[in-house]
Amino acid sequence: MRSPLLRAVFALAAAGGLAMAAAATPDPAMGTWELNVAKSKLTSGPMPKSQSRTYTKSGDSITLVMKSVGADGKESTMRATYKLDGKDYPVTGAPGWDTLSGKQIDSNTAEFSLKKDGKVVGKTSRTVSKDGKTMTTTQNTDTVMGELVFDRK
Repeated sequence: MRSPLLRAVFALAAAGGLAMAAAATPDPAMGTWELNVAKSKLTSGPMPKSQSRTYTKSGDSITLVMKSVGADGKESTMRATYKLDGKDYPVTGAPGWDTLSGKQIDSNTAEFSLKKDGKVVGKTSRTVSKDGKTMTTTQNTDTVMGELVFDRK
């Protein structure tokens, strides 16, 4: 029969292995995504002509570069580097907000608060499909409401 100390060592090793496996699970949002205009629906605000989102990860920091061509043909680029820890992080190039804060809801979904001068001006979320081929974002801001659907590039 094994000693209690040996059982405790095995239990700790197993728990540590599970924690390392969970930490090593790749974030399904990482990569480049292209807007599928035909599948997207906005209830307010103009639909962009195109949009690509590229997510990269370094440690626990995520960088998002979003390149858009608006309905008016104007190009814009938004950038943010953030962690999913609920704290505010600066955003550049966004039309109506200067910081975002995000949190992980489950392995495929994250939710964000968009802020201007410290005041919440919108909410958004992103969910990657189980097969990893589609990402759906919901938008609820002063200027845009609806759902954008992206295909993995």
